[in-house]
Amino acid sequence: MNNKTKENKLFDEYLNNKQLPRRGFGNAFNYFSKLTPTKKRFLIKTRDSIIRSMGVTFRVYDNNKLIDRDWPLDLMPRIIKEKEWIEVKEGLIQRIKAVNLFIHDVYHKQEFLNKNPVLKSLILESPNYLKECSGIIPKNKIWANISGTDLIRDHRGNFFVLEDNLRVPSGVAYMLENRNVMKKVVTDLFNKYQVSPVDDYTSQLYTCLSNASYSKEKNKTIVILSPGVFNSAYFEHAYLAQQMGVDLVESSDLFLSKDNYVCLKTINGQKKVDVIYRRVNDNFLDPEVWEKDSVLGVPGIIKSWKEKKIAIVNAPGSGVADDKAVYAFVPKMIEFFLGEKSKLKQVKTYLCAFEKDKQYVLENISKLVLKPVNESGGYGILIGPSATKKELSQYKLKIQSNPRNFVAQPLIKLSTTPTLIKTSIQPRHIDLRPFILSGNKTFVTNGGLTRVALKKGSTIVNSSQGGGSKDTWIVN
Repeated sequence: MNNKTKENKLFDEYLNNKQLPRRGFGNAFNYFSKLTPTKKRFLIKTRDSIIRSMGVTFRVYDNNKLIDRDWPLDLMPRIIKEKEWIEVKEGLIQRIKAVNLFIHDVYHKQEFLNKNPVLKSLILESPNYLKECSGIIPKNKIWANISGTDLIRDHRGNFFVLEDNLRVPSGVAYMLENRNVMKKVVTDLFNKYQVSPVDDYTSQLYTCLSNASYSKEKNKTIVILSPGVFNSAYFEHAYLAQQMGVDLVESSDLFLSKDNYVCLKTINGQKKVDVIYRRVNDNFLDPEVWEKDSVLGVPGIIKSWKEKKIAIVNAPGSGVADDKAVYAFVPKMIEFFLGEKSKLKQVKTYLCAFEKDKQYVLENISKLVLKPVNESGGYGILIGPSATKKELSQYKLKIQSNPRNFVAQPLIKLSTTPTLIKTSIQPRHIDLRPFILSGNKTFVTNGGLTRVALKKGSTIVNSSQGGGSKDTWIVN
C-alpha cells in the first residue's frame, strides 16, 4: 500500500487522510451517508427480521444461563480489492502448507524441533501435544484440513497474521449467512459491485472431507460430530450438516463395530462411517484415551483412527500448532519446510518462556498486549495501554508463576471501517477470519468473516464479548 498515514493515526479502509472515500469505496460510503435516519432504521429492522426468520443465532452464557442471541451483522460491508486479496490468498496457502508439515514433523522425526530446542521443550510440555498421535500418518499427511487464520491491517493498511486457529475453527456459517442477508437488505448496493461469491464453501468443504477418507468407496459417509445443542457453535454445526446433506450426530449416535469401524445408528440398522468432521476438542474425543468421564466422544475411536478405518477432521493432535507461542516460529517453519520467505507478515511476538523476552515484557507490560497461549475467544487477553495498575501487577504475577503460558505483542492499531451504530456512521476496529481447506487441493474463501468491535475504541471483536460482524466483499 502507498498510504502515508502517520504512525499515530489509524488506517480507515473506506476513507483516506482527507476523509474522502478511497477509489472503489465511494458507492458503498455514499449509499449509507445519503440514507435518512428513517431509512436506516427501516433497513436495520429488515435485517433483524430476516436474521430472526433464518434463525441465525449464537449462544453465550450470561449469569450461568445459556442465551440465544440474534447474530449481530453490520450493514456496511467490508470491501477488499481483488488484487490485494490474491496476495493474501497465496500467503495463506503457503502458511497452512508449512504448518501441516510442521505438525507432521512433531509426531514423527522432530527435525524442526531439534533445530529449535526452546520450541521443542514448549511443544513437549504443551497440553496440545498428544503423544498418542506419534507415528500416525493422516491422508496426504494433512493434519489441519480446516483452518481459520485471523488477519488484521495495521496503521499503514498492511495485512498481518494475528493468529492461527487449527483445532475447531468456527464462524464460517456466519460468513455464509451474512452474504444471504446482505443480498436481501441492500440489494441495490450489492448489484453495483462485482462481488466474488462465497456460497461454494460447503461444496468445497464436502470435497475436502471426502479427500480425507481412507475408503475406496466412491460415495463417502460423512458425519459432523457435535457436543450437542448447548454448544455455543451449535447453529454452525447444524447449518453445515444441512448444507452438505450429511448427518449431524452426537456421541450416542456412534459406536465401534467388532472390527473397529465407526458405525452410525440408523432406523435401518448400522451404517459404516468414513469421515468424522469433529467439532469436539481432542481431550473429549475418546474416553478410553483422554478424559475418562467424557460423554462427548466415542470409546475406541482413536484405535479406529490409528488403524485407518476412520478419518477424523481435523486430525487429533493438530492443535499442537494452534498455540500463540508456536505462532512465533511460523516464518521459520516456512523457510525450513518450503525453502521460501513468508509471504504474509505477522506480529512481533515475545515468548515469556525465553528469559530475555520475559524481562522485556515485565518491564514494558503497559505498552503490550498480553495473551495466554491456549485460550481462544478473546479470553484472558489484557490490553496493556488501557489496563489499570492493579490489572498490570496481577498479570505480572501470572507471568512470573507460569512464563510458558504467556506471550506478548506490541499493540497494533487495527484498521477501522465505517459502521452503522444506531443511525450514525462511526469508525470501528475490525479483523478478518478467512477459512482454508486443505485436501487434494487447497481452497481459500473469498474474504471471510469480518469481525467488528462494536464498542467505541475497543479492539475486542469476539461475538462472545460484544463484537459483531460484517459481510466481506472481494471486488475488482
